Amino acid sequence: MADQTFVIVGAGMAGAKAAETLREEGFDGRVVLVGRERERPYERPPLSKGYLLGQSPFDDAHVHDEGFYPEKEIELLTGTAVTALDLAGHSVTLDDDRTPTYDRLLIATGAVPRRPAIEGTDLDGVLTLRTVADSDAIGVALERGGPIAVIGAGWIGCEVAAAARSRGADVTLIEYASQPLEGVLGTQLGGFFAGVHRQEGVELLTGARVEALEGSGRVEAVRLADGTRIACEAVVIGIGVDPDTRLADAAGLDVDRGVLADEHLRTGDPDVFVAGDAANAYRPRYGRRVRVEHWANALEQGPAAARSMLGRGEPFDALPYFFTDQYDVGIEYVGLHAPADRLVLRGRPDERRLHAFWLGDDGRLTAGMHVNEWDSIDAIKQLVGDAAVVDPERLADEAVPLAELAVAAG
Repeated sequence: MADQTFVIVGAGMAGAKAAETLREEGFDGRVVLVGRERERPYERPPLSKGYLLGQSPFDDAHVHDEGFYPEKEIELLTGTAVTALDLAGHSVTLDDDRTPTYDRLLIATGAVPRRPAIEGTDLDGVLTLRTVADSDAIGVALERGGPIAVIGAGWIGCEVAAAARSRGADVTLIEYASQPLEGVLGTQLGGFFAGVHRQEGVELLTGARVEALEGSGRVEAVRLADGTRIACEAVVIGIGVDPDTRLADAAGLDVDRGVLADEHLRTGDPDVFVAGDAANAYRPRYGRRVRVEHWANALEQGPAAARSMLGRGEPFDALPYFFTDQYDVGIEYVGLHAPADRLVLRGRPDERRLHAFWLGDDGRLTAGMHVNEWDSIDAIKQLVGDAAVVDPERLADEAVPLAELAVAAG
């Protein structure tokens, strides 16, 4: 395959790990990895955690050291945007008018932060978090001092609020739902996270609708629909992301809440693959397409797509996995639950130590999560991976070790 060229559009975690895997699998053709940012590929979780907190240098976030790409003969084009895909001509157009051709193409374009359709989002000091530049801008705002408003109490909003509060900022966290993280974890666990943030000194406003951002050149306040005005020096918008499907859509690929792909991460074009946040791929485990935005998905899907590009891939069916750190609260979540699934809790929420499990209508585990119970993750993965049927009373009983339940279920 030495005469072939594989182009990867998007130099985040998924793209970088795909390029690495191509070389590990013996591909000796040309590998071109194109990234819009000027930084070489890096992991995004530190941007709202250790790096934003000032606890770890940015260099720790890089996927590979600086010498990796020339050593592996991977052409890394940083600070370069792909402006169009020509599927018929098997080429991509770069923003410097170059048009490299490809034999196989991987789309790993990630996602873009949402911005609400309200007045004032163009003011200085109104920030989102996706890139290292975004994280740096939030860090500068924290160094300036003054109160910070965070709009949206999802994962990013909660993590930014925690980092800002940990750095001494006065933080107001504004959420339209009745609890933080309600859309992903439900009301009961959302209430747990609400308590954590309030205990740490965050002013949490729930059931709150933002009407406008106010200021003269620079943001000065958030105005709510009920007339409440929250003074602030900066605003961080964390209301979620959308898959970056612009190139795929313009090229005529099938797009629906992500670039559609089969279980091998192949799109409707046999020479085009997709991985990471932009991929809405079929999962045999669930019998439907699933799009996952988290770090572990990019880490695993990039290599899976690379093997499929080489014609030796297997169906991608990894269990979704997610983690977060907020103050001294660390969680790991495995699986994929539906809003109607039954929630079973065990542990001591008042001590910030607990487990949560979700059961489907058939009594099988669909997802599991721990808070500060780090030794239990293997048992959780086994129970969820096996779609185990477990007695809810035993599942809730701390006296019954999870490992014992996993062995019995297996």
